[in-house]
Amino acid sequence: MRNLLILLVFFATRFGFAQELNCNVVVNAQLTGNENFQIFKTLETQLNEFVNKTQWTKRKFKPQEAINCNIVINVTGLSGENFDASIQVQSSRPVFGSSYTTPIYNMNDKDFTFKYLEFQNLIYNENQYVSNLISVLAFHINMVLGLDADSFSKEGGDVYYKQAQRITNYSQQENYKGWKLEDGLQSRFALIDNILSPTFKDFRTVMYNYHRNGMDIMSQNTKDAKNEIVSALTFFKAMNANRPNSFLARVFFDAKAEEIEQIFSSGPNVEIADLIELLNRIAPTHASKWRNIKY
Repeated sequence: MRNLLILLVFFATRFGFAQELNCNVVVNAQLTGNENFQIFKTLETQLNEFVNKTQWTKRKFKPQEAINCNIVINVTGLSGENFDASIQVQSSRPVFGSSYTTPIYNMNDKDFTFKYLEFQNLIYNENQYVSNLISVLAFHINMVLGLDADSFSKEGGDVYYKQAQRITNYSQQENYKGWKLEDGLQSRFALIDNILSPTFKDFRTVMYNYHRNGMDIMSQNTKDAKNEIVSALTFFKAMNANRPNSFLARVFFDAKAEEIEQIFSSGPNVEIADLIELLNRIAPTHASKWRNIKY
């Protein structure tokens, strides 16, 4: 009996929980003209294993709770062990009561250079700089975790954002772009600085209200859900008044613009004239999508 209990505990531990991410990593080296080099295939294999098997949090995730994401590394140049690239990170989460998944994060980080030797060990240390490759991946994964958590509970992403900030701080010791104040208004430094700033607290309110009070009740009461989404997006008005054309607003609408277009392009109809005016003011780069909305 004792051995049976031990075996049951083992299987519950081994198979009852999963890693945090269900992530597909692609290394695209077409722009180098040498996309068939074995090193790119090796890197892709290693990164898939690294991202999906590293324990990123202290939480135990059930298999159905694993966060779906995609990471595409577009390599533009290679010289020895030095890689020039950009990295696109996307994530989504399920919507309650449906098979639909809603996009959460869609970030194109162009300041990405790193060193890599084929078959080198890829190891993450949450408190210590290892390499720019590890730091950039860990930063964006913590952003994925943080935004996902914020969409389920109010300010639920704090622990992940603070880890992203810690990664930013210890990565500044090297001369890689994206980690410092002087690297511009759309850098990794700016992203985590903004999301933790009281000036942009409304952004996190939008993340929670849009998803929990809007998307997650869509299957139960579509009209109420759409009104809740309108109400959530209205929080951008005050944020835009304080900081026009903010990076966080761009990050949000890069992920959500197509979804917002689809939500309000079909019935039941709700009052959105003021919302359309606001969207054109705070997210003008998506004006073509806002024009497609009929109300």
